[in-house]
Amino acid sequence: MRKFPEGFVWGTATASYQIEGAWREGGRGPSIWDTFSHTPGKVLHGHNGDIACDHYHRYQDDVRLMKDLGISSYRFSVAWPRVMPEKGRVWVKGLDFYKRLATELLENGIRPAVTMYHWDLPQWIEDEGGWNNRDTVSRFEEYSEILFSELGDLVPMWITHNEPWCASILGYGVGVHAPGLKDWRRAYRAAHHLLLSHGRAVRLYRALGLRGEIGITLNLTPIYAATENPEDAAAVERQDMFQNRWFLDPLFKAQYPEALFRRVDHVTGGFDAVKPGDLDVIAAPLDFLGVNYYTRAVVADDPSDPLLGIRHLPGEGPRTEMDWEVYPDGLYDLLSRLRRDYGNVPIYITENGAAYDDRVENGRVRDAERVAYLASHFEAAHRFLEEGGNLRGYYVWSLMDNFEWAFGYTKRFGIVYVDYDTLARIPKDSYFWYQRVIRENGLVPAETAETAR
Repeated sequence: MRKFPEGFVWGTATASYQIEGAWREGGRGPSIWDTFSHTPGKVLHGHNGDIACDHYHRYQDDVRLMKDLGISSYRFSVAWPRVMPEKGRVWVKGLDFYKRLATELLENGIRPAVTMYHWDLPQWIEDEGGWNNRDTVSRFEEYSEILFSELGDLVPMWITHNEPWCASILGYGVGVHAPGLKDWRRAYRAAHHLLLSHGRAVRLYRALGLRGEIGITLNLTPIYAATENPEDAAAVERQDMFQNRWFLDPLFKAQYPEALFRRVDHVTGGFDAVKPGDLDVIAAPLDFLGVNYYTRAVVADDPSDPLLGIRHLPGEGPRTEMDWEVYPDGLYDLLSRLRRDYGNVPIYITENGAAYDDRVENGRVRDAERVAYLASHFEAAHRFLEEGGNLRGYYVWSLMDNFEWAFGYTKRFGIVYVDYDTLARIPKDSYFWYQRVIRENGLVPAETAETAR
């Protein structure tokens, strides 16, 4: 493994609904994912996050796993329903959990990186229209002020939203994520309101004079044409607009892609969410961009598709349990494109990892495929760094196996295996490999790091 720059951040990431459990404890209110997962037929095998990994009760043990791993930062999300379980109510016990967690991390030399919204919207807000309702922007600003005021001295790195594309498109358009709606007009509104709430939170952070970093995390995908035909090249542009530029352009250029509005008008009959001044708010200067990368997309022109006029084709590489192609060159291409089109903005890879069919054999989880996946993507990131790219850190998804949204507990992304019957944690071979990578980059003293198996 090549050497990364001094001060490079190595971390892991999780999300509140996927690991915390304790869904009715500490004054927590219901979220849209509680409602969605408890609705028959929405999540595979009827799984839900009621218990998940029980991180709420086991966080100290989990922090010890992080310390032994040697990471310098841990990315986790705050469950909005723990903080604002009901309209007009702020719950101190919910905030206290995150204060304890952040303090535990700091005492173990691990920097907290907080995602403010990772999809678990309070159900009471959804009942009032959710992200389709512009009032939710103000609700998020109120929530942001609470977090900044209560946790600002403990948390040096903030991420406003995780993957607003998924929250809007999968939640309000496709319907496979909470709240499970299939309405493209609502999906486009939700996307705009998510971005607007991000800009409002960034402005508030600056106004409060907090010392730290604030940014946003996008799930970005490099798009490749199936053939050299000009029709397929045009399909690439449409998919890139839908997947990437829809969020990148307003954040960095204070504008939406012009073709997006033509497409929205075609699909929904009109788009009325953008108000004067919105784009200037959305484009509030960021300290960094978080990038979640898992695979690429290969597309061809397909006039029969009513949304974008495209067809997705499988790539030729090996595939993970999510049926996603393993394509590390895509990470290099994506990072290079961001630098070329949006400037040398500081970037953190806030998620990258793979799901495989992991099994415990004689107390050990041999996940060589995950090790190979991570190694190849680390190499792609290093190539970008060698060319002058402004990559600051890398968060492996995920610290532990967890609730994988609509797939329930059937997909394992963790470098720590979770036995869902006993909730025992078993570090996988990838955990010890990652430990060695961190040690060889000078973050863990050799005498305290366990040798990779």
